[in-house]
Amino acid sequence: MPVSPAYRPDPHVQDLGPVFFDPVAAADFPMTFLRFRNDRAAASVGLDALSDDEWVAHFGRFEPLPGQLSAPLAMRYHGHQFRVYNPDLGDGRGFTFAQMREVGTGRLLELGTKGSGTTPWSRAGDGRLTLKGGVREVLATAMLEALGVPTSRSFSLIETGEQLMRGDEPSPTRSSVLVRLSHSHVRFGTFQRQAYLQDAAATTRLVEHVVELYYPELGNAPDKGAALLEAVAGRAARLTARWMAAGFVHGVLNTDNMNITGESFDYGPYRFLPHNDPNFTAAYFDTAGLYSFGRQPEAVFWNLQQLAGCLAQVSPDEPLIAALNGFGPRYRRELAGALLNRLGLQRGEAAREVAFANATFRAIAQGGERLRWEPFFFDWFCGDEARALASARGDIYGGEDFAEFRELLKGFAPERPERLADPYFASPEPQELLIDEIEAIWADIAERDDWSAFHAKLAAIEAARTAWALS
Repeated sequence: MPVSPAYRPDPHVQDLGPVFFDPVAAADFPMTFLRFRNDRAAASVGLDALSDDEWVAHFGRFEPLPGQLSAPLAMRYHGHQFRVYNPDLGDGRGFTFAQMREVGTGRLLELGTKGSGTTPWSRAGDGRLTLKGGVREVLATAMLEALGVPTSRSFSLIETGEQLMRGDEPSPTRSSVLVRLSHSHVRFGTFQRQAYLQDAAATTRLVEHVVELYYPELGNAPDKGAALLEAVAGRAARLTARWMAAGFVHGVLNTDNMNITGESFDYGPYRFLPHNDPNFTAAYFDTAGLYSFGRQPEAVFWNLQQLAGCLAQVSPDEPLIAALNGFGPRYRRELAGALLNRLGLQRGEAAREVAFANATFRAIAQGGERLRWEPFFFDWFCGDEARALASARGDIYGGEDFAEFRELLKGFAPERPERLADPYFASPEPQELLIDEIEAIWADIAERDDWSAFHAKLAAIEAARTAWALS
């Protein structure tokens, strides 16, 4: 394999010890047909020089990368699923494959899988991923990254030649294996497992591991457990605010679907809002709306409370409660900042930011179903009122319902307004990722094996990402 000088293997997950994982082997797939490779993400870890054959060998047949784990590791964890505790969880169709340092930042990143075969935690499942599920996740991560949401990145998608039976989609259906590039394998549920087992020593080891690798600035904290909770709550506040500004509904905000670095991952029944609707849900089985758009901040805070309960094994209650109490104010600040970021505006005084954020949500809601979520941010990018009023939705923006928004907008200066010169902003409509388009892209693949719309959509999202250049 041609190893780039930028490739810096640095596996650490095995340092946790065997109570945290199980060595596993990947499935032997009938075929390995490369459908997507993320060369920009690969360049960030020094793996962009791989030929397609080498790529498939490592990410379809899982031949070890140089300097990496001797065997893939399926992580053990527990979790609340729709707030019902489940002690029988773990990586049931995935594993941690490699860890390496990011070019430029030196951050520890990892490659993990979805659909790579059965593990001790498969719970009678087949350990596989449908090709449709893989396509949906590639699209989700591309769009979220473009919108400035901290997210795992889809690194590779390989079709694997098996016919899968599923109860919630037409079957048999095609299969795939996905590789993600993300920041951390440690979930809230990783802590929950140790608390359930009443293994305070393992919890202490896990805290030390997380602080050393992901929060080294906390290395001298007198109470690392409480300091870690405060830091994780801050990252979670930022992530949640970015979801809300993106109009994104994750769908399944269980504790095992949240990690300690504040990065979104594992996209199953996600949706992007067609228009502002706090009751909008992504999962058909979420009949109570527990994880609806408007309840996502509440869901994240509830999950943080469960993490705090685990850390109570090693830290006193008072600083943990203080860390939790900081989530609400931090989230409100982050939400105001996320909305300003999406609108291409500079930050301002805190109270003015919050007032503007509230006015923004009210204005979008008052726009009704005709005012789709993404076009609002496109039309008002960099606060250009003349451009917004000249758009197809100008009559909405010029009305009384938008008067408060227009007035408060005057208090914020544009951030890098030269971005409006990008050809993307001359288009009449922005890039969106609504469910009907996703289904149409999949229909082309399923019915005609036509991948042109899939690749065209990824290219269009990438053009939007570079035009937005969101921080």
